[in-house]
Amino acid sequence: MRGPVGRPRTRPDAVAADKAYSSRGNRAHLRKRRIKAVIPEKKDQAANRRKKGSGGGRPVSHDTELYKERNTVERAINRMKAWRGIATRYDKTPGSYLAGLHLRASVIWIKDLTRATP
Repeated sequence: MRGPVGRPRTRPDAVAADKAYSSRGNRAHLRKRRIKAVIPEKKDQAANRRKKGSGGGRPVSHDTELYKERNTVERAINRMKAWRGIATRYDKTPGSYLAGLHLRASVIWIKDLTRATP
């Protein structure tokens, strides 16, 4: 019998996404898998729900503190993609692409360290 292959199957506690993923289907899928959806509700969806009155359902819950962490990750990814080679993936092999990611992360880290020192 073969041992475990690939990454282990895990279920996240929560999924943070932007308003573009605020659909009833996405929320239902996450709810079915018992994953907390940290997705703000679109204004038009909220207005439509309120227009229906009590038949429109409850407002969606939204953890603002957890959503702030999503913004931090987005900004980090954007800083990584400032290098054109990473954004367009010029590297031929996954190993060399990963090396580029590590190099870029190191440069960002060193710049932040030198900027923080008075």
